[in-house]
Amino acid sequence: MKPLKVKASITLDEDVYEKAKLLAEEDDRSLSSYINLLLRDRIRAWEAGKNPKEP
Repeated sequence: MKPLKVKASITLDEDVYEKAKLLAEEDDRSLSSYINLLLRDRIRAWEAGKNPKEP
């Protein structure tokens, strides 16, 4: 069973929106799906105790 989805409204800086949109297109994903993927990866790193700002 697929996870439930929740609609959320966010405000992005224009440059962030444009770059994220391009990256999503390159990855053949919708912008919503791409942002969800980025957030999921960041949450996993946080849960694992990693600092994604460090190499």
